[in-house]
Amino acid sequence: MYGLTLGESDDEEFSADSGWIPWFCGLKGHDFFAEVEEDYVRDNFNLYGLRQRFQYYDHALEMILSAEAPDDDDLADTEFLEIYRDASDLYGLIHARYIVSARGLQAMREKYLCGKFGTCPRVLCDRQHVLPVGLSEDLRAAHVKIFCPKCEQVYTVKSKYKELDGACFGMSFPQIFLQSYPSLVPLDVPKPFVPKIFGFKLHRAQSVIAKKMEEEQRPSPVPGSKEAMSRAGSSGLPSTGGKPLGGSSGGPQPMEEDGEEAVGKSPQ
Repeated sequence: MYGLTLGESDDEEFSADSGWIPWFCGLKGHDFFAEVEEDYVRDNFNLYGLRQRFQYYDHALEMILSAEAPDDDDLADTEFLEIYRDASDLYGLIHARYIVSARGLQAMREKYLCGKFGTCPRVLCDRQHVLPVGLSEDLRAAHVKIFCPKCEQVYTVKSKYKELDGACFGMSFPQIFLQSYPSLVPLDVPKPFVPKIFGFKLHRAQSVIAKKMEEEQRPSPVPGSKEAMSRAGSSGLPSTGGKPLGGSSGGPQPMEEDGEEAVGKSPQ
């Protein structure tokens, strides 16, 4: 996000008089950014807690709200670049808050429907549109990733966006977005990959997604059954055979010599 020049803008017809925010969002690799409304930036309530995180906070905020975009001479000035770095980071954190507001969600919805964030790299997701997501709320902790609403997995972005900070989008954006627009949640069950050898399925070979779906559809075992004790044993937890630890009176209970008597028979 640093060291960019006007020549790297995707829009060749961009006017420097449009303001800093449109200029910044129009830079190459900044397609994921929505243009935060100036009224939102001017509201101190939306900026709560950000001042102490930046050395040049006031100058950076003034730069963001500037009606003029920087030119090549500005970006070659060392002192200007120090403020520009803070302005870029500050805008990113403001952006993370803006995109979960009503107006911000609408702006990101338009980008999502147009496929501005790209599609899921997983072949079986059939080019499902994805959403940007951060793995941390802290700057420079992790780069931005993409989240697929269909397979619900997170993937690395293309090299064009690899320098974007994940904190500019936050960890909660995809979930808030899909809850705000439930009609955009994919209804199709993700297709699992079926491994085959010469056209024949492998015996008892399941993908991770298939195993997950099977576990979710499997009914919970009856307390005291052999299946319940088997699951408890595999999890490393002590099994009580469906009985509470200690009797109802709080005193010690007699131990069963034969484990089968404590377990009983599984329901048919």
